[in-house]
Amino acid sequence: MRFLHTADWHLGRIFHGVQLVEDQAYVLQQFLQLVKEVKPDAILLAGDIYDRAVPPTEAVRLLDDTLAELLLGLKIPVIMIAGNHDSPERLGFGNRLLAQQGLHVVGSLPENLSPVILADEHGPVYIAPLPYAEPAMVRSVWQGDAVSHEAALQTMISHVLATVPAGARKVAVAHAFVAGGLESESERPLSVGGSGAVSAALFDAFHYTALGHLHNSQPAGGDRVLYSGSLLKYSFGEASQQKGINLVELDAAGAVKVERLSLRPRRDVRCLQGTFAQLLAAAPDSAEREDYLMVTLTDGQPVLDARSRLNAVYPNLLDFDYSRLNRSGELKGPAADHRRLNEGDLFAAFFEQMTGEGLAAEQEHSFRTVLDELYRELREVKS
Repeated sequence: MRFLHTADWHLGRIFHGVQLVEDQAYVLQQFLQLVKEVKPDAILLAGDIYDRAVPPTEAVRLLDDTLAELLLGLKIPVIMIAGNHDSPERLGFGNRLLAQQGLHVVGSLPENLSPVILADEHGPVYIAPLPYAEPAMVRSVWQGDAVSHEAALQTMISHVLATVPAGARKVAVAHAFVAGGLESESERPLSVGGSGAVSAALFDAFHYTALGHLHNSQPAGGDRVLYSGSLLKYSFGEASQQKGINLVELDAAGAVKVERLSLRPRRDVRCLQGTFAQLLAAAPDSAEREDYLMVTLTDGQPVLDARSRLNAVYPNLLDFDYSRLNRSGELKGPAADHRRLNEGDLFAAFFEQMTGEGLAAEQEHSFRTVLDELYRELREVKS
């Protein structure tokens, strides 16, 4: 059996103020073209279909168009689960009716959680849909005592495997943070005040596990437990990642072979660094000048109106910074209580925190001259 594993579409995502629906529609057209070429037996969509619980209408329309082409046009079944960004109830609406058309959606956690059964020339394959569910939800459905994400997922797996014959080929579709995975800054944590991580060993019973949640394509405890990664780059921290989908072949004995298929975005996400003059000079010759950019200037001194001048040649410049500025938030300079420091020492500490350099004697003199002048004016006003 051959299937495509994808996840984390985040339809309706806004990236630094830019609505990405057109970019998502562009890459989903490539996805549909790949489906036509590969002709898989099924598509596994492992959660975070939408970027938020109440998605914009454009995102809903895009998903509807994509699923209609997959199911009605190409006649390929889709197994889709809810992720932590999705509203389980909204995503799973009408799932019993849709299943008759080949769209198997598990949003809210059902008490009778059971696998989707597909078949090839070698017999049935049991696909276990494991949507994202808080431990409290798992406890309420099965009256258990799961208090962690690990225990909750173990409970879900146990229930779904109870209906699977011994020795059968089994595939899991899950939305979870497997311990050891490489995170990206665009992912929402699964747990607040505790660990949302689960062990890869939970999936040992499956011949392949199609994971969603982490946006970087990567293995999670072996070559049978994999993240496909997100549809697009959703943060500048993902600039070096290659986005795509997994083509998985499952043979008669349950052995898997995975091939990575790349997707080309409408606009890439890139980080540029250099002096203002260098970046300005490079723009006319750059075929990628309309990509989504984060620019870091290496100039030692501020450049007048630098961002708007760069924006004129890089129309999708979304983030801007100077490398000399310190964003760590770690206070440098005098270690004493700031309430006991005078204005000069406070300014010196602030200057060092922001620039990474100490205040030069000439700069300190200029500051104290300005400060003295300010105090003189205040005294004159009071008198």
